[in-house]
Amino acid sequence: MDVYEPAEDSYLLQKHVRQYAAGRILDVGTGSGIQALAVVSLAGVREVVAVDINETAIQQLQDHIKKNKLRKIKAIQSDLFENVDGQFNLIIFNPPYLPQDKGIEDSALYGGKKGWELSERFFTEVSRYLFAEGMILFLFSSLTNKEKIEEIISHHLFQFAELERTKLAFEELYVYEIKKSSLLRELEGKGIENIHYVAQGKRGVIYKGAWDKSKLVKSHFPSRRNIITVAIKTKKAESKAEGRIANEAKWLPILNKKGIGPSFQFSGDNYLVYGFVEGEFIIDWIKHHSKEEIKNILREVLEQCFMMDQLRVNKEEMHHPVKHIIVTKDNTPVLIDFERCHETEQPQNVTQFVEFICRLQNELHKKDVVINPKMAREQAKEYKEEPTRSSFQALLQALFWD
Repeated sequence: MDVYEPAEDSYLLQKHVRQYAAGRILDVGTGSGIQALAVVSLAGVREVVAVDINETAIQQLQDHIKKNKLRKIKAIQSDLFENVDGQFNLIIFNPPYLPQDKGIEDSALYGGKKGWELSERFFTEVSRYLFAEGMILFLFSSLTNKEKIEEIISHHLFQFAELERTKLAFEELYVYEIKKSSLLRELEGKGIENIHYVAQGKRGVIYKGAWDKSKLVKSHFPSRRNIITVAIKTKKAESKAEGRIANEAKWLPILNKKGIGPSFQFSGDNYLVYGFVEGEFIIDWIKHHSKEEIKNILREVLEQCFMMDQLRVNKEEMHHPVKHIIVTKDNTPVLIDFERCHETEQPQNVTQFVEFICRLQNELHKKDVVINPKMAREQAKEYKEEPTRSSFQALLQALFWD
């Protein structure tokens, strides 16, 4: 495997590497070692670790280190962070960024089928190796898809700033300074690791992570790791809906006591952490389950709606909860998204969900679940006037009369 020789991209990045190098430095994909060797003699640099998947490149760099008796640097063969230990003040990455050419294999040039796949792997793993106040110097090309690169960075809760760009004959090169966002630093400080983007809605963004509860909760056995998978919800930057996250953080612990909603863990300014719910949205789940299973799930959701009605709480969204009900692998329905939850003397959780079921009659009929919308709506009106357990039972009978 050939060693990537320094070119315009290497020299562009080197200028900024010299400026920011301090403390412990990691040069990922070191190639000829141009970045690592440029900083090893700087006074503020304590240690340099240079890694590359190319054994030939590492061997040549090790020979150079030995020949020149360089003490603060070591070269290690590693596929990204595979053989890397510890954390660093500065991580340098000038990845292969060209989209893969069919039939040609060259890991020094190609960053994956579309050019950005290797960079995505890097940002998925890099945070655990970067000190809270550390920095990443990252170079990429317009050939890699700038919008996609910025999306990948943001989806891992990093923030970035462009330090320089240079136009070449067929591409434009960018050097980015990348740091952990304040939210990422706070979450990692509380023991959440491997944080990555999952989805977004109208008002919020959902991330997923692994939380070691022993780092936040005092334990009689501090050496025991207690790891659970959590969801982290934050407000979308462009959303004008203020206070929604705080409102959900207020209501989730209350509703959890009644067995409603994902398990609340903790919250902070503009974020909420709760147990991640694995499963399918209710419409997708219905497509491949039996008549009795479907009826049981609908009844259970209605029971949770009735409980909220009794609490004089309105969840909202229950008239169209296609992405607000997740059914787990053990066929348990979990209501999610309580951002608009509020107290009211006239809650509508049950009646809204009954209307949703009525509108699903064609899909339900395909699974032999027969609904009589007219009968259900009439009974729903009676329930609305007198929301008691007996009127609720009558409503269930009207819905599932078969």
